[in-house]
Amino acid sequence: MGLEMRTCSRAWTCRPLRGALVCAFLLSASVLLPAARTQETVVHLDPEQTKVEFSVGSTLHTVHGTFKLKSGEVRFDQASGKASGAIVVAATSGDTANDGRDKKMHGKVLESEKFPEIVFTPNQVHGKIAPRGTSEVKVAGVFRLHGQDHDLTMTVAVEQRGGNQVQATTHFGVPYIKWGLRSPNTFLLKVDDTVEVEIHAAGQMNFETAQN
Repeated sequence: MGLEMRTCSRAWTCRPLRGALVCAFLLSASVLLPAARTQETVVHLDPEQTKVEFSVGSTLHTVHGTFKLKSGEVRFDQASGKASGAIVVAATSGDTANDGRDKKMHGKVLESEKFPEIVFTPNQVHGKIAPRGTSEVKVAGVFRLHGQDHDLTMTVAVEQRGGNQVQATTHFGVPYIKWGLRSPNTFLLKVDDTVEVEIHAAGQMNFETAQN
């Protein structure tokens, strides 16, 4: 009976010790093992080679204009589609080749002095970009206009060129009235409530190793 009690006592003493040793081993292993690495696709857009064009219909004619890209970088994991980065357009650069119309657009609609940037922040890329030729992906993210954020998903055609050169084209509508901007309508002039935006972008696509 005494032998059984001593054996049992040793067992209960050893179990916590073994558990502590196992925990210590696992902890040291997690510290010593290298962190998992994933490959991240990085696209840098060239402002000089990127065109941001827009058009909006009215009772008189269709107005065409342009904006200038300030900067653009999109990072995403091709496996998970998780994305980050920002595409920044200078709101103050809006130009329709009509001084009076541009003054009204900047002063009363965009209020570009108060909100000088239009920013798209991607958070998810749906689809894969092929190593050659043209691919079509959907890029979801947040479109910030006039100080307000709006969910937006755009379909983007991506074409791989020689080396790491890449071109991308997309077209989407911006329902600016619905999003809270002031209507430019007058008694005689009626303007559509959605602006059509078309972007022809060029840049470089590189691959970087990211540590999780």
